[in-house]
Amino acid sequence: MKSTIKFTTSAAIALALISVLAATTAAQPKNAKNAKQIAHATQEAQEAANIFTAIMNVPDKAVPQNLLDKAEAIAVFQVYKAGFIVGGRKGDGVISRRVKGGWGAPAFYNLNGGSFGLQIGAAKIDVVLLFMNTGAVDSLMQDKFEIGGEGSAAAGPVGRSASASTDAQLKAQILSYSRSKGLFAGLELKGVAITPDNNDNVPVYGMKADQVLSPTKAWSINAMPAGVRIFPRTLGRYSVRR
Repeated sequence: MKSTIKFTTSAAIALALISVLAATTAAQPKNAKNAKQIAHATQEAQEAANIFTAIMNVPDKAVPQNLLDKAEAIAVFQVYKAGFIVGGRKGDGVISRRVKGGWGAPAFYNLNGGSFGLQIGAAKIDVVLLFMNTGAVDSLMQDKFEIGGEGSAAAGPVGRSASASTDAQLKAQILSYSRSKGLFAGLELKGVAITPDNNDNVPVYGMKADQVLSPTKAWSINAMPAGVRIFPRTLGRYSVRR
């Protein structure tokens, strides 16, 4: 009888250990994948901050301050040619929505397809988008937002003393800019699709892009993951509403 009890107890312990080991083994790849995505997202936020800083620090060739102060959200993408000679464009980047006293956490998005004006021959383009009203920002809550479709866009003027003077710029939901080989200029965008990159958003925030950018989400810098704070802090150096 004692031998039977001893055997049963040993078997139970062995089964428990196997279950724990199996659960640990299953968790390791998931945790490793999350860590990789978080590291990638952190790098994206840092690169976007660097791009925006470099653009704004060029005297008389930056985004005009009056337009920057009107923007309800700002996006920075790095876009690459997807094919040789014949092919589209593909990029990734971040979008922060303006919140009281600063900027919200950056949501991660992809940018695909379309025409990039005179910059089409460049292998790599930095793209900056100013979303000029809340309607344009709310369009990002969709699974896919097409510039030139749901959202009207215009090439943004450049220079600190410039202003949006044409009807197209005054009515545009989005003002677009590009930087390639050091040149920063207004950018004509057509047929460009912006889609959420929830492969980054979920590991970083535990939520999808539309939740990150939701107007009901009251972000503070301390509430954001440390790795992504650099982007809203950078935007806050150049434009803050009180």
